[in-house]
Amino acid sequence: MSQRALAESDLDASAARRGFVRASVVNVLGNAIKIVVEAAVGIAFGSVALLADAAHSVADLVASVVVLVWGRSVYTDPDETHPHGHQRIEPLAALFVGSVVVLLGLNLLYESARGLIEGPTVVFSPLLLGALGFAMVDMYLLYWYTVRVNETVGSSALSALAVDCRNDIYTSVAALVGVVGVFFGAPVLDAAAGGLVSLLVVYQGVEIGRENVSYLIGAAPSDEQRRRIVETLRSHAAVSGVHDLVVFYDGTDLEVEAHVEVDGELTLVEAHDIETELVMALHELDDIGDVHLHLDPAGIGEWKDANGD
Repeated sequence: MSQRALAESDLDASAARRGFVRASVVNVLGNAIKIVVEAAVGIAFGSVALLADAAHSVADLVASVVVLVWGRSVYTDPDETHPHGHQRIEPLAALFVGSVVVLLGLNLLYESARGLIEGPTVVFSPLLLGALGFAMVDMYLLYWYTVRVNETVGSSALSALAVDCRNDIYTSVAALVGVVGVFFGAPVLDAAAGGLVSLLVVYQGVEIGRENVSYLIGAAPSDEQRRRIVETLRSHAAVSGVHDLVVFYDGTDLEVEAHVEVDGELTLVEAHDIETELVMALHELDDIGDVHLHLDPAGIGEWKDANGD
């Protein structure tokens, strides 16, 4: 890779790290403010719905702090103890967020079931509506900002935080339905709406976990991604064939291993230049990390076949 390309790569990584940290800090502050407002009003008027929503945000705050402290390590350069970099830390942080989302959804489902059985004891106040309105606006702004930053950062951890912010809006809507129900003499709506939303929260938490487990265990990408890699390699004028292609996730990046067939009469320098061009072409694709190419003389076959292995 040229010095200019390396410099541009460093600038991109630095900008991505700044965006990641900025979005994580905003999530921490946004959740902290929401907790203070909802907890204060919930305690003052005995609203279980607001207190549960505030408790939800406490776990969200913990998840945001974990992402901020842990997830940004993905932008740290490889070192002696992590020669392939720190890419797997990011999906690990996202998996933590997904686990928190599932646990919160199950807790909300439990609280909703208990509310249906025992009945709520909340005293209506316009401040309850004001606190919930503030919470929904707060979470929407967090969601919008996190998604916007992540369009350039491309972080699975930030994506998980964005989903969590969206879930917070749903839980606040459920609490709002309950508060309105109390005003109209139907407090059972609180528990019913909470139960429905909790199932959605659990489902989305499972989806976050499922996606990031694939990143952690080195799963294969889609057929479409493999096809793009093969097409990129074969598009080079010096390449006559591609075989033994292995592509798998190393964190959120794809690691590529392949054997590429070229003219067997090429000099070592010419072959080296072709390999460099192929690696650079693959790095132009999205999500490509390490690339390992082996150049084979076209028409001869694999060395292991030639030896009878």
